[in-house]
Amino acid sequence: MAISTPQFKNGLCIMHEGKRKIIVEFQHVKPGKGPAFVRTKLKELESGRLVEYTFRPQDKFDDVRVEKKKMQYLYHDGTAYHFMDTSTYEQVELDSDFIGDAAQWLLENAEVEVLTADGEMIGVEAPMFVELTVTETEPGFKGDTVQGGTKAATLETGAVVQVPMFINVGEKLQIDTREGGRYIKRA
Repeated sequence: MAISTPQFKNGLCIMHEGKRKIIVEFQHVKPGKGPAFVRTKLKELESGRLVEYTFRPQDKFDDVRVEKKKMQYLYHDGTAYHFMDTSTYEQVELDSDFIGDAAQWLLENAEVEVLTADGEMIGVEAPMFVELTVTETEPGFKGDTVQGGTKAATLETGAVVQVPMFINVGEKLQIDTREGGRYIKRA
């Protein structure tokens, strides 16, 4: 099915220059002089690369149907990540490049969504919020407050996030995985 730029929305997958690309961001621009155009940021699914394009309003693209399948993350063996389809118990092995940034939020036995297009797996979406334990950070001191600044903390998955000064090793935190990870609260 062909779609045009007025139908763009974030997360939509289109076929452009022979490659599947997801619309990460778009903006319709109507300058004072000249024709309107659409400025976009697209993520190439095969390479994970972000690319910026400008399109005319009448440009048309093939829509790629993307489906989400719930799978359970089992383990990482050093070279590949192993997942299991919870409905068929079929196990799948995916390499680190395929997982990308989602790897830093994966805990064993966690449910994730695997994106498929045309029957082919194209990506992994980590849960929006995760609860992880702090494994390394500078010690907090009595009197450190929320307004007192932040420090780096390494979590059990290896991810590093900025946390308030009062957070200590061993505490469980709720983290928003969007935009690189952000501390929400103690869990």
